[in-house]
Amino acid sequence: MTDQSIDREHAAFAKVGSAYYPVLVAVFTALVIVSNITATKGVAFGPIITDGGFIVFPLTYVIGDVLSEVYGFKAARRAIFTGFAMNAVAALALWITVYLPAADFYTNQEHFENIAGAYTGLIVAGLAGFIVGQTLNAWSLVLIKERTKEKHLWARLIGSTFVGQLGDTVVFCAIAASVIGITSVSDFLVYTALGWLYKTAVEVVMLPVTYRVIAFVKRREPTYQPVAA
Repeated sequence: MTDQSIDREHAAFAKVGSAYYPVLVAVFTALVIVSNITATKGVAFGPIITDGGFIVFPLTYVIGDVLSEVYGFKAARRAIFTGFAMNAVAALALWITVYLPAADFYTNQEHFENIAGAYTGLIVAGLAGFIVGQTLNAWSLVLIKERTKEKHLWARLIGSTFVGQLGDTVVFCAIAASVIGITSVSDFLVYTALGWLYKTAVEVVMLPVTYRVIAFVKRREPTYQPVAA
């Protein structure tokens, strides 16, 4: 039995062959790439330690929730793997550019190498956390939906976020801390705890938007047929 047939046995999901799925995957992938670039800078607000990825990375979980809720675990996992592949392409392109001969007027070679190195380290951290977190997020959301059908959307969105963000943050921070220069245990604990709390809080705050996006896509997906409770 395939993942998709398992999804459909207990809950309703749309097929991926519509105009909405590839758009969501494209936005999802772009947000991940942007997050990994901005995360190359460590950021401090007084005693609060984080990185630039905090700006847009939580939105990947909003899109991940939409994909899981509307299309199911298999389709969400496909988006995760697409994001993984495109980040690998970005890292490869950066390193190829590093070793291309620089023009006489180009004076930022050292800075570019530093960015490429940090980006690659964060790619490893981000992708490890991303795969763990998004997989847990999609799996837990679909698991809850199998039991609640169309009811209690808030419970599966918040529950999946709680689980997914915890897995993502712990794995990411364990690798990324040394990349951005965190060396003390106290700074690492602050970095990890703040990252998890912040990303979870953002998704909770974004819950009304997530509700509306999910409702919009469900209404316009001809293959989405809700299963009665």
